[in-house]
Amino acid sequence: MENGAAPTARPVIVAIDGPSGTGKSSTSKAVAAQLGLSYLDTGAQYRAITWWMVTNGIDLEDPTAIAAVAGKPEIVSGTDPAAPTITVDGVDVSGPIRTQEVTSKVSAVSAVPEVRTRITELQRSLAAAAEHGIVVEGRDIGTTVLPDADLKIFLTASPEARAARRSGELKGADVHATREALIKRDAADSSRKTSPLAKAEDAVEVDTTELSLAQVIECVVTLVEEKRAGK
Repeated sequence: MENGAAPTARPVIVAIDGPSGTGKSSTSKAVAAQLGLSYLDTGAQYRAITWWMVTNGIDLEDPTAIAAVAGKPEIVSGTDPAAPTITVDGVDVSGPIRTQEVTSKVSAVSAVPEVRTRITELQRSLAAAAEHGIVVEGRDIGTTVLPDADLKIFLTASPEARAARRSGELKGADVHATREALIKRDAADSSRKTSPLAKAEDAVEVDTTELSLAQVIECVVTLVEEKRAGK
């Protein structure tokens, strides 16, 4: 099947990492759509397995209990950037996984090695199956999930900018409380033993603090096009 956007371009795997509130999801989706690539939100997969654990009453204070059931839920991710989907055991969970309850527990669940192994395998198989290439966004894509990605990008922004964006998304959330929650999540994700949030040595860092979303998208599209052209 020819890819209308760039029929001669070789498939390209793009890893976009960074903490919450840097514009990662919006940028990744837009770049994938613009360049005719598949798209994968890995955070949604960790949220999905967390949602399943909460729904099934698993003790999230007990890593052994989490590890024991990590293989049970069937998680399916749709990779169309225009309409990404995620289901658990056939149920659409795109709404439920964004609740505050899931958000507050996802770091604890995603720190469990058995969970990361399970979800990482899922992510690698989706990347390998992407015919024209894929944009994969998360926290450990360039370092752990896809260390051989063609292009690695690490998005950053000041805690203030990230909190303002995230509280805007959360409609009326307290910016100060959101900033504190983001910093706490960063600390948890950066200090975990298994696949911490980290910038790959060969990643291109893009500070989005002073940039509009359109500018970030333009910057990333340019980087991908240069990579596809073999520059």
